[in-house]
Amino acid sequence: MSEFADKAELLKSKLQEREEFIRESWVKAMEARLVRDELVKCHRLEGVNHLENCRWLSDKYVSMLKENKVKGYKKIDV
Repeated sequence: MSEFADKAELLKSKLQEREEFIRESWVKAMEARLVRDELVKCHRLEGVNHLENCRWLSDKYVSMLKENKVKGYKKIDV
């Protein structure tokens, strides 16, 4: 019976790790979405000067796009 309990605990812990990983991945993706929304607001408010005044926000958004992708828990080598 102990063997089955150990496998069940291992499975529960693995599922918990998967859920946490996916949740963190989605949180990072939503952070990128919030930065994008702020960038759009900045572009609209600044008008002609948006290239100078919103550059820091656009740089942050580009870096977040590279880093904060939604990832699954499986790694597939192609």
